[in-house]
Amino acid sequence: MKRVLRRRKRAEPPALLSTPKPSLTYRLISYLLVFPIYRLLFRGRTGSNAHVPMEGAMVVVANHGSHLDPPLLGHALGRPVAFMAKAELFKVPLLGPIIRACGAYPVARGASDREAIRTATDRLEEGWAIGVFIDGTRQADGRVNDPQPGAALLAARAGVPLLPVAIINSHRALGTGSKRARLVPIHIRIGTLIPPPASRRRPDLDAATAACQQQINALLDQGLLSGRELQPRLPATSADALPPSP
Repeated sequence: MKRVLRRRKRAEPPALLSTPKPSLTYRLISYLLVFPIYRLLFRGRTGSNAHVPMEGAMVVVANHGSHLDPPLLGHALGRPVAFMAKAELFKVPLLGPIIRACGAYPVARGASDREAIRTATDRLEEGWAIGVFIDGTRQADGRVNDPQPGAALLAARAGVPLLPVAIINSHRALGTGSKRARLVPIHIRIGTLIPPPASRRRPDLDAATAACQQQINALLDQGLLSGRELQPRLPATSADALPPSP
């Protein structure tokens, strides 16, 4: 009887899984700290928010040029994003508590990737948006240069789409080797959803990874957002939401 009950629980329709709601801590940090830093100090702007499903799991794939990227990206998308972040970042004063409250969880460099992948997959099955910096580490030029297949593997395991996002100028604001922040504009361009890979085979993962790289770098090439591109934040309807697969 216990086995039967367990099987029924796993067989529940994925649509019944609701996206976790932002915690009070997340909302306070997002609007009282990240918002003024992003919108006022760095004159932050976000384009194409309508591309972001407000319900259902997805893998958010972005370039990585600065330690500023995790909190700014989570705030700009308008929904909590759980990040796979280097364990060292959680030791950085102020930044560590912020990214943890925003949903990030540590991944030790050199440790087994299986545990990190299992943790991320569990969160996807709970309806989370998982954030992955596709190069795995900061790039001096802020572009996607050496993409890794981890994001595509997560999408294939959970059967969820990938959402490419380009963070423009964060590498100039506080990039590798920088000791002081430069108050240059940081803009975020949101791409269009990419379906999950057809399988976990390496050719399928590589194809999805290449599609993410191409879209992110193309968004970066467009440069800062113009006035015509700025539009009100319009949440996606429930019909656009793509819930995780069991």
